[in-house]
Amino acid sequence: MPFVRGTSLQGFLELVRELGEDPAPLLALSRIPIEAVGDQDSFINYRSVVTTLETAATMTATPDFGRQLALRQGLDILGPVGIAARTAATVGAAFEAIDQYMSVYSPALTATIDAQPAARHARFDWRLAVPRSIAHRQAAELALGVALRVFRLLTGPDFTPAAVHFRHEPLTSPQNYARYFGCPVRFAQPDTGFRFPRSVLARPLAADGAVHDVVRDYLNTIAVPADSQTAEPVRLLIRRMLPTGGLTLDLVAQHLAVHPRTLQRQLETQATSFAALVDQVRREEADRYLRSTDIPLGQLAGLLGYSEQSVLSRSSQRWFGTSASAHRRSAVRDQAPEPTASASDAKPPAFSRAATPS
Repeated sequence: MPFVRGTSLQGFLELVRELGEDPAPLLALSRIPIEAVGDQDSFINYRSVVTTLETAATMTATPDFGRQLALRQGLDILGPVGIAARTAATVGAAFEAIDQYMSVYSPALTATIDAQPAARHARFDWRLAVPRSIAHRQAAELALGVALRVFRLLTGPDFTPAAVHFRHEPLTSPQNYARYFGCPVRFAQPDTGFRFPRSVLARPLAADGAVHDVVRDYLNTIAVPADSQTAEPVRLLIRRMLPTGGLTLDLVAQHLAVHPRTLQRQLETQATSFAALVDQVRREEADRYLRSTDIPLGQLAGLLGYSEQSVLSRSSQRWFGTSASAHRRSAVRDQAPEPTASASDAKPPAFSRAATPS
């Protein structure tokens, strides 16, 4: 089941309204929660996004809907992946980061650069990595429109591809495409993407090596493995919703624009279940809070979505084989520095731990 961040629809609500339609019914048709639109922390079924773009183009009588929406998006829709690109040393390194970490934005998409050493031009290729993919003309035009804006952000406003190519037939006049991209546009091609001078890849950026390294370290921890395309977004939503006390399978399924039974089946194919993921996330969060904070246990129970502290006590026995208080004391002992012979009669070491969760 392919997912994409809610920022994939950044600007959608405003554009549909400007075109004279109400976006709410369009989103409801694909079961996309309106609050997920433009939200970096929300995941949406990518098929639902593709369907919504096609439906919006039809209902607003705007065949270039995807290209218009691209004018409202940019590198920021990629979140931390965009930061990694912006802080890279060169344009080529920026797109290497986008390619490497695209699964953080969506495992359904690939965006690659093909630059042969002897070639004058390099190729940017966009692909939808979804089996039995549905018609996605608007999504493809949105993607290349955003890619053009990213290239211009990184290289300057005068960047123009040598040629653009789409797999589908034109949705408006070829002249309209040429004005938009500033170059010849070819249709019914084997791939979707564009050609550009290979020398562009060597252009230096205003790199920030320290930030770049920190962001890449973070991305390495959250990159979605190919075999967890369903479980990982569910885990992230569980972690986000636990403190609300209203976490349910139906609510998570609604955020992912899928039927609850479909979500359960997808999780079963990965040898897990919604209940198992909730328990795993609760255990991880409990361990983190108990090791790194002095938060009262009653408050911790609430952050884990428990209505009573006694439920946390029972869960702690099951997870750690001891009470939450004992697990915390054990963590403190584990983190204590080893005493040295020369300091044997010194005062016991003082422990300084944050009073609030990080």
